[in-house]
Amino acid sequence: MPPLLDFTDKVVLITGAATGMGRATALKFGAQGARVVVGDRDARGAETVQLIEEAGGTGLFVEADVTEEDSVAALVDAATDTYGRLDAAWNNAGVLPATKPLAEMTLDDWHRTIAVDLTGVFLSLKYEIAYMAEHGGGSIINTASVAGVIADPGMAPYVAAKHGVIGLTRAAAVDYARQGIRVNAVAPGLVNTPLTQRWLDDPEMRETVVAGSQMRRAADPSEIAGIVLYLASDLATFATGGVFTVDGGQTAH
Repeated sequence: MPPLLDFTDKVVLITGAATGMGRATALKFGAQGARVVVGDRDARGAETVQLIEEAGGTGLFVEADVTEEDSVAALVDAATDTYGRLDAAWNNAGVLPATKPLAEMTLDDWHRTIAVDLTGVFLSLKYEIAYMAEHGGGSIINTASVAGVIADPGMAPYVAAKHGVIGLTRAAAVDYARQGIRVNAVAPGLVNTPLTQRWLDDPEMRETVVAGSQMRRAADPSEIAGIVLYLASDLATFATGGVFTVDGGQTAH
């Protein structure tokens, strides 16, 4: 029997893979034989591809901004033109707003967070689904958050965006299940990434955010990779419209 997470010759597109969870997961896909397309506006996406290739895998970096429709369309075209297929996608690009009460948030805080964390997922879904619907289906995973299930204080735009991601995930799953397209969301808790470093570097803030996990620690980015690979694989052929929390027990309490 072949390895259960064998992605040999499969093409996987990941947005937001220049660092953090995206990079860690891109490396795991590459190690399992996938041809990994890294879409990011951060030039460190090229470093992710270099790491994949140094480990014997295959990758492609495409500079892309998920808030721009033409950029997202070009990203999907680059993946399919280069490799001739698209089997799975992880819509993972995201930002965090400044931490402050809702009434102190600026309209710019709101627009930037919604543009990347929600509109970016919508645009990615739109073009990935359009291709997959014409080419036999596929699996799409969206990055939500525990903030899409519960509300964290001082993060109103992020909470709104991540709740929206879960709604989009379910809507897309319902619309396209009969066309062989599975759409799920992962909802990580606190993960040690460049986005959360400002919290983890502040002793008082670190104590507050780590206390949310029953494990009393932040996840390593690689600890999110397993659920993404599972959802992209043939092990998860009946999973669609689901929200999979990976939060160290935060939402169980």
